[in-house]
Amino acid sequence: MQLIEIFGYIGAFFIGLIMGVLGGGGSILAVPILAYIFHFDEKVATAYSLFIVGSTGLIGGVRQAINKMVDWKAAFIFGVPAVVGITLTRAFIVPALPDTLFEIYSFEFTRRMGMFGLFAALMILAAVSMLSKDKIRKQKKHTTTFHPLILSEGFFIGALTGLVGAGGGFLIVPALMVIAQLEMKKASATSLVIIALNSLTGFFLGDASKIDINWNFLGVFVSIAMVGIIIGTIINSYLPVKLLKKTFAYFIIAMAIFIFIEEFIIG
Repeated sequence: MQLIEIFGYIGAFFIGLIMGVLGGGGSILAVPILAYIFHFDEKVATAYSLFIVGSTGLIGGVRQAINKMVDWKAAFIFGVPAVVGITLTRAFIVPALPDTLFEIYSFEFTRRMGMFGLFAALMILAAVSMLSKDKIRKQKKHTTTFHPLILSEGFFIGALTGLVGAGGGFLIVPALMVIAQLEMKKASATSLVIIALNSLTGFFLGDASKIDINWNFLGVFVSIAMVGIIIGTIINSYLPVKLLKKTFAYFIIAMAIFIFIEEFIIG
């Protein structure tokens, strides 16, 4: 095993840790680790990311459910349309994308640039949304309310995250806070359940039959990530809401900049 791969497996632990603490964000580390450390192409990296984040989220979601932190009504209403969106995208749209999306003179805009570029853009938008809500919205005593937009938002986020191979926690958590009016820790816990449902359905219905899967690699990687998420869910209960939101947002921005530089400047 090469030294760089050891760092990759250490990254697996932090994928779980981040998901446990923040209720999402695992794919923000998983996709770059799979693409830049283990050198999987964009289709395999995004598919593996769904399985890793989904399996890890399942463990975290079960733990949070035991702690009675999951809002099941929100998980169902948001999660079902998200599953439909991600499954259709992974099964039909991603396999149909050509290697080169378009050309401008001698410049080729590839499928990889499109998928990872969209990933980075979504990360920035989610982070800005969280930071902007930080000052203008004070938390009240939790009462779950719903807006009809939560259904279309779920489908839209499912489709987008399916395209970029993300569990969608970095979009789901802000959506649950703004639309479903969940406070941060409740949104983080509920997000894990939606991520598990979303990601594993997208992987098994959209990817598992279309690519050769290295189950040994995934087994080791997921096992390490699961240790991280168990620790992360314990840490979560001791951290203040404002710190969670700011940490989440700034971490997303940093990783988005890294992906953009790697794909469009260095690459």
